[in-house]
Amino acid sequence: MRSLFDVPAPAKLNLFLHVTGRRPDGYHLLQSAFMLIDWHDTLHFETRSDGRISREDIGAVLPEADLIVRAARALQAFAKPAPGAHIVVEKRIPSQAGMGGGSSDAASCLLALNRLWGLNLPLSTLAGIGLKLGADVPFFLRGDNAWVQGVGEEMQALEIPSARFIVVKPAQGLDTKTVFSHPSLTRDSETATISGFAADPFGFGRNDLQAVAQSLCPGVDDALKWLHDKGLQGRMTGSGSAVFAPMRQTAGPTITSANWSDAPGDWQLRECVNLGVHPLVGWAPSDELSVGSF
Repeated sequence: MRSLFDVPAPAKLNLFLHVTGRRPDGYHLLQSAFMLIDWHDTLHFETRSDGRISREDIGAVLPEADLIVRAARALQAFAKPAPGAHIVVEKRIPSQAGMGGGSSDAASCLLALNRLWGLNLPLSTLAGIGLKLGADVPFFLRGDNAWVQGVGEEMQALEIPSARFIVVKPAQGLDTKTVFSHPSLTRDSETATISGFAADPFGFGRNDLQAVAQSLCPGVDDALKWLHDKGLQGRMTGSGSAVFAPMRQTAGPTITSANWSDAPGDWQLRECVNLGVHPLVGWAPSDELSVGSF
């Protein structure tokens, strides 16, 4: 009989993102607050007896060797003989949005197959695999909202007040490398503190990538103006192109799904709530990574 799991892979929002420097190897030094939200993909896993990894896409078609497949194949190295799996992906998180969809999918894949295959690997091992796949994967494995710095490898758990958000993804996407390599990108923001963030978590700081993104992608500017016209203070998440705003009143009535009708038809909009922890917290054995940073 085949074993199977259905698991969520939640998106994240960057409540702020400051670029504080650049290392000699070209990697940027960052500070950010990562927050999980309830916009998620769903991954379905079934065991295979032939050792193969296969994937079926529902909705958006993913690249053949995407992060999910790469995560599964990397995990196979920890079992002999190599187990197999068939993975069905119901993709809802938009791509090239700055919402971490691909990294979240990879993390949920590692957590699910670690359990499905009975490997029982600790979080530290999964984090090592995840970091080779993408800088954001360890965040989703860890499972807490987090203060993130360095090149993304330093994390500290954050408690963030519960709130609702409107998240808008314009039709155009943005390539992360293109945004970070832009010559006009600000790379010398002052170092921020957690205490400063905690005093105003939804209004603190800015996204240093936003100005570059607006110059590259008119949809980012259009979405921010649309939110502003609704009386909301929007901000881009990650390297874009999605933008978001807390659904709190600044001028006029708070936005609801009833007054989305004037948004362009090719935008993706969703009301979201933030999550206190990842839905799969506890799916891998805890170790020294249960507190502190990866």
